Amino acid sequence: MNQLLLPLLLLLVVAVPLIMGTRKQKKQQAAQKDLQEGLAPGDRVMTTSGLYATVADASGDTTIDLEIAPGVVTTWLRLAVREKVDPATETDETTGTDTDETVAEVASSPSEAPAQESISAEESEKPGAQVAPPLEHEKK
Repeated sequence: MNQLLLPLLLLLVVAVPLIMGTRKQKKQQAAQKDLQEGLAPGDRVMTTSGLYATVADASGDTTIDLEIAPGVVTTWLRLAVREKVDPATETDETTGTDTDETVAEVASSPSEAPAQESISAEESEKPGAQVAPPLEHEKK
């Protein structure tokens, strides 16, 4: 009896995690398949490459048409759709109000003053996007 206990215990230690991992992976695959089959026009999605788009046409078996900008529709494989996205969540992330304030604070910090002087007067007066001075690592 004692001779069988060690092999049985080793089998349990190896087999149980393998079985549990396989079950979890099958559940994730089933959920992904349900998501891709359940897409309908108007759904907001994110592709595996990180592109946000709106489903324009989901009538194809293996392909789906995504509107990536107003009037710009592209054809993708259904497998490229990673997840559905809540439109309110995405717009909150892309507002950019916090980043504008952060850039203004960084540019006005005293440690960046020498780097900011190197920007010419012509560049600072240009309309549009401004380039922040490079960050310099503090010497330790």
